[in-house]
Amino acid sequence: MSAQLAETAEDVSRIAFGFMASKALFAGLHIGVFTNLAEGPKTATQVAKETDVPVNRVTTLLTALTGIGLVDREEETYANSPGAEAFLVHGAKYDFGDYLRYQIDGQMYPFLDQLNDVVDGSLDPNAVDSYQHWMADPEEAALYSNAQQAGSLGPGRTLARLVDLSGAKNLLDIGGGTGAMSIRLLEANPDLVATIIDFPNVAEIGWRFVTEAGMVDRVRYIPANALQTEWPTGQDAILMSYLFSGVPGTEVPRLVKDAFDCLAPGGHYMVHDFMVEDDRSGPPMAALWQLQHMAFTPEARSVTPGWLKGQMEEVGFTDIREEEMIPGLTRLLHARKPG
Repeated sequence: MSAQLAETAEDVSRIAFGFMASKALFAGLHIGVFTNLAEGPKTATQVAKETDVPVNRVTTLLTALTGIGLVDREEETYANSPGAEAFLVHGAKYDFGDYLRYQIDGQMYPFLDQLNDVVDGSLDPNAVDSYQHWMADPEEAALYSNAQQAGSLGPGRTLARLVDLSGAKNLLDIGGGTGAMSIRLLEANPDLVATIIDFPNVAEIGWRFVTEAGMVDRVRYIPANALQTEWPTGQDAILMSYLFSGVPGTEVPRLVKDAFDCLAPGGHYMVHDFMVEDDRSGPPMAALWQLQHMAFTPEARSVTPGWLKGQMEEVGFTDIREEEMIPGLTRLLHARKPG
């Protein structure tokens, strides 16, 4: 086997076994490995005792986590890598472990079992759960929403830094979930109030986060399917975060047009989502996230910034700016309605 072919085979193997690396990460979160190691380097025996998991299982798991770079090993002790320390320790500033553990492992991974049938069209239509059906289940809605809140607070902080909403009074957050993005924008803009549209079970959970943030007098919910209910008009800003990746692609042009119609002159339009390059060369993580969403939204579109800018320009938006939000994963398109 040539060196080039061997390298290619290694790359293929790494990709093929990537799901095992993901499961190692999820298992580590499940038993609290990273939070445990935040106290300082420990042996496998110590971790086993403190997590109440047999030492042979902990040793195998820590070996795998070392192999994928989430844990560092020195002699007989293990410690978190810098990335694990920052993002996977419960309560850390940038912690999104619950998002990975509950939403990705608990909900998204099972959907991938039907991806082959989605791609070739053999899946029974009744097997495909829409967001509306999914969020009608209180337990599923709670699992999804709590995880989404954990994963959206950080990007929400970035959004507030990238978009100047000074002077804006009214924000409409379409499919805004538990309100993480709205909360961050309201924190940065004291004169802003928000209306969030999302499914009733999600709105009920979101109200708890709004209350904890001390913003009950600045946020209201419209508990409904955002694709079907009437939106309030005269808005100074409209946000759609992670919306387009979860709806049929044919709905996107209509949603862009509805946003234009509901904005006041000079209003801000913000779209944050998984987007790949216009030439579809990557980035890999954004492409994989779009594929994952297709497993439960077969008619979803793989969105590119260029195509979306075209939809915005067609209905009249101007001053369209593109920003990277989560490096290698999500982008923000920020446009204005003339006037």
